[in-house]
Amino acid sequence: MRHPYPIREIARQAGLSTATVDRVLNRRGNVRESTIREVYEAIKDLDRQQTQVRIAGRTFMIDIVMQTPERFSTAVREALEAELPSLHPAVVRSRFHFRETCPSAELVGTLDKIAKRGSQGVILKAPDLPEIAAAVGRLVAAGIPVVTLVTDLPHSPRLAYIGIDNRAAGATAAYLLQQWLGDRPGNVLATISRGSFRGEEEREMGFRSAMRVADPGRALVEVTDSDGLDATQRALVHDALKKDEDIVAVYSMGGGNLATLDAFDDLGRSCAVFVAHDLDHDNTRLLRERRLSAVLHHDLRQDVRRACQTVMRAHGALPDDGPTLPSAIQVVTPFNLPPDVSSVPFAG
Repeated sequence: MRHPYPIREIARQAGLSTATVDRVLNRRGNVRESTIREVYEAIKDLDRQQTQVRIAGRTFMIDIVMQTPERFSTAVREALEAELPSLHPAVVRSRFHFRETCPSAELVGTLDKIAKRGSQGVILKAPDLPEIAAAVGRLVAAGIPVVTLVTDLPHSPRLAYIGIDNRAAGATAAYLLQQWLGDRPGNVLATISRGSFRGEEEREMGFRSAMRVADPGRALVEVTDSDGLDATQRALVHDALKKDEDIVAVYSMGGGNLATLDAFDDLGRSCAVFVAHDLDHDNTRLLRERRLSAVLHHDLRQDVRRACQTVMRAHGALPDDGPTLPSAIQVVTPFNLPPDVSSVPFAG
């Protein structure tokens, strides 16, 4: 692969030694396949960021660590790269560490590697587990600020949480479902990617509490631990629908919505109301097709920008901006799509 970057710059981007990068680029062998992929992924990252990087100004190398389905990690990457120009005159370089599913030990290993190697900051989406919180503590002890995104680790020494008030989001979903269902009988399917994610746990608590008050006679059926992955989600929802023929609505807290609808279709069932989260590519298409009733949306670009600015403030590059407030929750229907997605051509 031809590239204009010094080996030292590629090594820094990849978090590897210059000797390792040199062996990969000159095909000297004795390098793991995964390491080769890391080198070429670093070159691709540099290509994407090259037009947005200015020599003047302070440079921040930020690591983005996420356990999340690819559709959401792609949305985060696109949001960050779109916001890089707004962070000038500072320059933000990013290293991405994305996993769709993995044991907590693997995430801990990634965080400990960053603590050892060094970084200006970490933006983290991870399960709320004691071992993850401990790894965050080691990052902070090494002088690396950590900002949680979308889902929080409240018992860790993270610097800030950037995202919506998830309990309020769950209560909002309950309100919408109750309004649309009205007196129609039937149960509600609540889908969660994994209970260890604090954000989804809080959405579930807000949802159950509000439904208990607004519509106490309606049963809630929970499906969890799919990691938001389509194949697993489809199988779990299919089983839930077969066991309960009275399910007529869905509140999806963790994604996999196309798979959920496929399960309804497989059984010849209809979904009267479907409330989901986040305007990723799948949800935008499903909303346009009227297969989702509403999407609870927050401006991911704004959240990513705020996360980067929080890291900069930790290093004294920006003035203090006061307490971090939750992101605004938008109820999006097919008729009020934000401009950045409503202008995208729809094929279907």
